Amino acid sequence: MIDFYQIRSPLSQVTEQRMQQYIGGLQDSLGEELRRVDLAQYFRDEFALLYVASGGSEGYFLEVFDRLKARHCYILTSGESNSLAASMEILSYLRKHGGSGEILHGDIEQVAHKIRDLRSAHRALNALRGKKLGCIGEPSDWLIASDYSPETVMEKLGLGFVSVPMEELLEEIKLERCEENPYTALFRQQAFDQGEIEKALNVYGAFRRIVDRYDLCGVSVRCFDLLDTVHTTGCLGLSILNSMGVYGGCEGDMPTLLSMAILGSITAEPLFMCNPSRFDTNAGCATFAHCTVPTTMLKSFCLNTHFESGIGVAVQGSFEEGDCTLFKCEGDLSRYFVQEGTVLETPFSNMLCRTQIRVGLDNFSYFLTDPINNHHVICRGKHKTEVESFFRLVKKS
Repeated sequence: MIDFYQIRSPLSQVTEQRMQQYIGGLQDSLGEELRRVDLAQYFRDEFALLYVASGGSEGYFLEVFDRLKARHCYILTSGESNSLAASMEILSYLRKHGGSGEILHGDIEQVAHKIRDLRSAHRALNALRGKKLGCIGEPSDWLIASDYSPETVMEKLGLGFVSVPMEELLEEIKLERCEENPYTALFRQQAFDQGEIEKALNVYGAFRRIVDRYDLCGVSVRCFDLLDTVHTTGCLGLSILNSMGVYGGCEGDMPTLLSMAILGSITAEPLFMCNPSRFDTNAGCATFAHCTVPTTMLKSFCLNTHFESGIGVAVQGSFEEGDCTLFKCEGDLSRYFVQEGTVLETPFSNMLCRTQIRVGLDNFSYFLTDPINNHHVICRGKHKTEVESFFRLVKKS
């Protein structure tokens, strides 16, 4: 249900029936109820609409302006009875007097799509507030451009960061136990060295206890340190975390973990943190690869070793063909990249990380001229407009 506060001139020729027809059509397109509320409820709502139903509404707007200027106004217009003209006058006044807003105008489907995007942005921002991301150990030495600003992220998103010593993880791994769940059972059923699977699941258990101890919604780990200390990798453990809705990232890469938290909050889709590995600009496709994909994204998978070390356990997965979205943001939220593509196939090469995905793209200039570091995040479906709405909201906050 989405609430709206309505203003209109009593001299307007638009009837209550016509207004209800417009709201009813919008409800049908949205697939949910639009509820007319009073001003008090409008301000209680995290997200609500201001419906300017007719021309001549400007004076009634002025009566409540002192309260309205405190929030960004989503001004809904019907396109009848000078609704759009009044909305433009109202928006101009808002901006001249310290307020902000935007007009939602177009055909019913366009307006409904915009409302869905805006609500997703508000829900995502609200979901991130008060949450925490953890970094176990320091970021890997090769992440020379992957810095981040905890202060800015807290200010803009209300999202905090926690540093966890690598020694704490190693002590947890020594306990050699993990809480059982459907994903640990699934991995134990795979045709792979059972001793290696147990070692990898012990690492998962350590991740899980740290996540719970610090109340984290996501964690990234300096995973290559595990190769020499416990002689396995974190790939399987991070895959399980991601499958269970806890953002799990590699190499202590905090900008990518932040990107996962943002995209996950917007879309509620499982996520694949991956490296751009090969571009074929003539064919219009790119290959992305990594070893920690959640099984919830895959149509099938098997187990393999970690690519760079040849030890441990990693997921080698296969994807369904279909739409996807690529995303990455800077660690201080100063800029972001989002592009929609199409999953074409799941190739395999021994010279890349174990899960590989070939994506059809129509533009490569960002990757080759101004990339945001190396790791990126992929999810299923088309979500570009939702991401754009989120960052417009963050800029205003």
